[in-house]
Amino acid sequence: MTGTRPAGDTPVREARRGILLQLVRPVARTVPWRAVAAGGGLGLLAAAVPRLSGGEVTPWAGVNALRAAALCFALGAAFLLDDPARQTTAAVPVRRALRHALRCALVLPPAAAWWTAAVLLVPEEARPPAGDATLEAATALALALAGAAFAVRRRGAGRPGRAVSASLLAAAVLAPLLSPADWALFTEPDDPRWADAHGRWTLLLCGALLAVTVCCAEPVRRRTLRTPRSPSRP
Repeated sequence: MTGTRPAGDTPVREARRGILLQLVRPVARTVPWRAVAAGGGLGLLAAAVPRLSGGEVTPWAGVNALRAAALCFALGAAFLLDDPARQTTAAVPVRRALRHALRCALVLPPAAAWWTAAVLLVPEEARPPAGDATLEAATALALALAGAAFAVRRRGAGRPGRAVSASLLAAAVLAPLLSPADWALFTEPDDPRWADAHGRWTLLLCGALLAVTVCCAEPVRRRTLRTPRSPSRP
């Protein structure tokens, strides 16, 4: 005997899938492609600087070029959740997490192609390990999305991108200056602390992804309990 599905389960799933598919086109139109493309363009330019400079390129220059490229793309991705019509789309019968996930899903394929091009732009002799460099880039992107998701959840911001990108840029400038030597993140491939640093990058990425997951959930609105009035009271 084959198990029977609960009545109404399949129609509900099909209805949700149909609603999600119908959201693809309108969501794609509201994605700030110009901001993402601007960040990606600046990132490719930063990655190409060592190759365009001529002469010998050191591993330190190569890894910093990729870090600058990742930061530029993350600054553009900070605008990904910008949606001036958020109060209108909130009435759509699809959870916020799915709407945000749909935006990210639309950007991930071009982001992967962009990152591949950025890595290949760095000369091979100065190119850092691709996996570790990708880990740093993914962390920067996750931090940008976490900041935007937090602003949307906390304040219902329609355009959190500008404030988040400014905060991310400030953090990227201050982190190498303020981080303790024992917790150095921005090391070079020849540094014996390279492996330990990328263990910390992994922890930072996990924390950022957890923050994105939590902030993308629908906020729970507290219901205020009203004391019933007695007939004698006005």
